[in-house]
Amino acid sequence: MQQYRNYAIPAQAHHATPTRRAPGPVVQPQHAATQQYNHASMQAQQRAEQERRERQRRIAMAPTDKNIPDGVEDICIGDGVARYRELREIERTLDATMMRKRLETTDSVHHSRTRRYGTMRIWISNTVENQPWQSGAMDPDAFDFESDTNATYRVKIQGRLLDDGVDQGLEDEDDDNDEEKDPDAMDEDGAEPKKTTPAQKPKMFSQFFTSIAIDFDRAKSLQPDNFTQIEWKRPENQNAKESNFSELEFERKGDENINIAINLQRSHFPEKFRLSKPMAELLDTDEEDRAGVMMGIWEYARSQHLQQDDDERKFACDAKLKALFNSDSFYFPNLPQLIKPHLTTLPPLQLSYTIRVDKDYIHPSPESGDQPSKPTIYDVQVALDDPLQPLLNEFIRPKHSVQTLQEIHKIDEQIVLLMGAIGQSKAKHAFFTSMSKDPVAFVKRWLSSQKRDVEVLLGEASRGGGEDASGEEWRRGGADGVWGSEVAKESVALWLARQNTKGH
Repeated sequence: MQQYRNYAIPAQAHHATPTRRAPGPVVQPQHAATQQYNHASMQAQQRAEQERRERQRRIAMAPTDKNIPDGVEDICIGDGVARYRELREIERTLDATMMRKRLETTDSVHHSRTRRYGTMRIWISNTVENQPWQSGAMDPDAFDFESDTNATYRVKIQGRLLDDGVDQGLEDEDDDNDEEKDPDAMDEDGAEPKKTTPAQKPKMFSQFFTSIAIDFDRAKSLQPDNFTQIEWKRPENQNAKESNFSELEFERKGDENINIAINLQRSHFPEKFRLSKPMAELLDTDEEDRAGVMMGIWEYARSQHLQQDDDERKFACDAKLKALFNSDSFYFPNLPQLIKPHLTTLPPLQLSYTIRVDKDYIHPSPESGDQPSKPTIYDVQVALDDPLQPLLNEFIRPKHSVQTLQEIHKIDEQIVLLMGAIGQSKAKHAFFTSMSKDPVAFVKRWLSSQKRDVEVLLGEASRGGGEDASGEEWRRGGADGVWGSEVAKESVALWLARQNTKGH
């Protein structure tokens, strides 16, 4: 932006003839360009919205009739029309059957799911470095308040889903053995871990939980690193699979034993909730998803004959339902809102562990028979996927279904165009056939029809038609006749404009 200053006029120039100066440059405000950009952007959005609406209107006005016009079979050679109608009937039957089967399969997937659970075995252990008893420079029982500690510990949390065929009794016996097995080196029964085939695709530890939080049982001011919690959450972006892991490790400073609580938030699809006490008593379960709760209430209300005869959506409330909804009746479409107060987030699974940095845990004496850094083992129940789910998804939504539907849509469009062409050919055939039988009567009827159309356009039609167009004004052409009047031209223009608006 240019800057302008007022300079003082020299003394010798006070009596000089003033000169006329040209106007300076016009300086626009700084926000003018922004306003112009916003205006142009708004216009572009409006044009895009108009084009989108125009495309939708054209799609809505596009012909969709695939039925062959009536009467075509009388003027065609052969049985092509009958065969086409048989194919159309087969197509309708096939579409209805496929839709019914698809709905039945979808209903079985969402309302008749098989609950499957597995055992997730979790190992928790820790190692240490630079502990006072390891350096030997000082008494490990003494406290040094003047120097910062370099002692650290590393905690490892591992998880693996046990095989369905593993005997839990044998597992418990193995846990009581003197020497604990390394989960990475040996299987539960003492053998080498089984190699999983690519078709099995076992889930990793992190895929069974949405978050893992580790709380330390110590005040923040007493922690060397001033922390009291470590948390991991499953990412929700497209790269969530890349962050899956089978073990979680973290390292912190510390030279004293400390208690921690590992909170595991289980993953369920669909999401499961903790039910309130009256809801749990009604459904005989403490945890359920929304669909399961609604289905349970539906089945209970139907079994107790609470559905009203005058309105099938309305249900009367007995003592148990009245305790839930605090009402004498309820409408089933309102059930999602009614059950919301009775659903709470599931509490996390909490595993307790003590991080030990003493020598007896890290390097026990051979006489004790304990394993160095012996892990603490927990078995938790986790939800498993239905093995039939991938097969049902493949049946409901095949891989090439989109491409197949696009091809079918193109063929349907071609059939619609062919039916339109057949209809026009039928009209031409009827026109010329009628004209060939009685040309004089046909021309009179045609002129009468044209006259009636002109009367409608001129707003002069008052009778039901049937005129023979015998008047002289209807036979005379040119600018002085009825056909060349301004009213007729304007009416025809309006009629054509209206037809173009409708998409014809």
